[in-house]
Amino acid sequence: MPARHDTGAAGDGTPPPSPAALRALVAALEDGLLERDAAVRLALLAALAGEHVLLIGPPGTAKSELARRLHRAFAGCRYFERLLTRFSTPEELFGPLSLKALEADRYERLVDGYLPTAGIAFLDEVFKANSAILNALLTLLNEREFDNGAGRARTPLVSVVGASNEVPADEALLAFYDRFLVRVPVAPVSDGAFDALLTLPPRTDTRHAATIDAAQRDAIRDAAATVALGADARAALHALRAALRDAGIAVSDRRWRQFVALLRTAAASEGRAEVDALDLWLAPYVVAHEPAQQPVLAAWFVAQVADAAADELPWLARAVEAFGKQLEIEQSLPADDGDDAAGKLALARAVGGAADGGGMLRVVAAALEERLRRRFSPVHVAARTAQVDAVIADATRIAADAQARLARLQARLAGRLWLPPTLAARLVDGPAATLARAQSLAAQLQAIRAGFAALPVDETLAAGAPEPVALAG
Repeated sequence: MPARHDTGAAGDGTPPPSPAALRALVAALEDGLLERDAAVRLALLAALAGEHVLLIGPPGTAKSELARRLHRAFAGCRYFERLLTRFSTPEELFGPLSLKALEADRYERLVDGYLPTAGIAFLDEVFKANSAILNALLTLLNEREFDNGAGRARTPLVSVVGASNEVPADEALLAFYDRFLVRVPVAPVSDGAFDALLTLPPRTDTRHAATIDAAQRDAIRDAAATVALGADARAALHALRAALRDAGIAVSDRRWRQFVALLRTAAASEGRAEVDALDLWLAPYVVAHEPAQQPVLAAWFVAQVADAAADELPWLARAVEAFGKQLEIEQSLPADDGDDAAGKLALARAVGGAADGGGMLRVVAAALEERLRRRFSPVHVAARTAQVDAVIADATRIAADAQARLARLQARLAGRLWLPPTLAARLVDGPAATLARAQSLAAQLQAIRAGFAALPVDETLAAGAPEPVALAG
C-alpha cells in the first residue's frame, strides 16, 4: 500500500468522501462508457485501495479513456501515459539522464513529468516492455519507490492502469503480472448496446464535478483499517479457497491479504463497519488467473455466496406433467360397460365433430358423450385432489421462500456503491425467476386439481382409493 500523503495525515479530521459523493463520481466516470459499469467501479475502488488495475481486451474498447477519467477523479495527481513496445527505452518512462549529474559522476534521471512523479499512470501494452523497464516497474508498482542513481526515492503513485490484449504466457512476466491485483476483461459493446454506441454524442466535459484529494484517500484507508471481517465473509473466503483448490487455481498469501484489504476498502467507503459475503463479488477479478476463469467464479459467487441462482424446479415441472397426463387419461376413459360403451363414446365424438356450431345435434352429442364417460368414486376423486393439494402446498412454500429470498437480497443490495448494476440485476433475476416459475407451476396444478374435482362421480361405486400418481424425483 502506498505511503501516507503529507496533506492527509492521520487524525487531521478530514472525513472520507461520503457514499453519495462517490456515487456521483462513479456516475461521472461511467457517463458515455457503455457496458463498463464493472470496469469503472473496479478501477476507482482499486485506486482508493492503492492497488493497480489491468484491463485485458482488444484495442478500441475505451481502456485509455477510462484511465484518463480516473486521473481526473483525483485532485492534485499528475498523469502519465505511454504505449510500450519491445523497443521502448527506460528514458521514455523514467526520464532522461541528467547531464549535470553525470558531470559530477552521478547516474541520475530527470524524473519530473515522467512516471516517478505521476499519481495515476496508464501503460498500454504493458507486457511488451523489455526486462530493463519491467525490473524498474516491479519496485515502483509494489513499493512506490524509484531507484534514481545511488538513492531510492518515494513516489506519489496512487495507481497504475495497465492494458494488454491478453494475459502473458511467458513465465518471466508472471511476477509483473501479479502486481496487478484487479484484472478486468473488457470487450466491444454487445449487439444490444450497438445502436447506443452509434448515437453517442461527443463528450466535451473534461473535469469531474467532485474529486478526491490525498487527505480523503488517507481517510478512506484509516476507515478501512477498522473494518471487521464478518463471519459470513470469513466462511465465504474459506469456501472460495476450497473451490480454487479444486479448480487448480493457486493464489499467493500476499494476494489474499491484498484482497481482504480491497474488501475492507469497499465496505468502509460504503459506510459499513463490516465486510460481508456479498463483497466477494470482487473475487473473480482478483483470484482468477486468466479471463476464462472469471465467468466460472462469477457463477460460483451467484449460486454459492449470494444464493441467487435461478431454479427451474424440474421435479415440480415433472409433477405437473405427471398429474396432467393422469387427468387426460381419466377424463377420456369410457364408461365401464365394456366394448359397447367404448363404441358409443366413439360414435358420440364423431357426431359431435360433424355437427355444425350451435346446432341441436351438437348439444345431443355432448350430452351423450358426458353420459358415456367413466364415473369415479368420491374416494377416488378425493385421493387425486389430496395428492395434488400436497404438491400445491410444496409449490406455494417454494414460492414463499423465493419471495423471502428476493426481499432479503434486495435489502442487502440497497445502498451498494461498488457492486455493478448489471450484476445486481443478475442477482435479483435469479430468485425472481424462481418465484415466477413456482407461481406458474402452482397455477397449473390448481387447474389440474379443478379437473380432478370435476370428474363424474358415482356415489354407489366401491370406495377404493387409486394408486397415487407416480412422481419421479
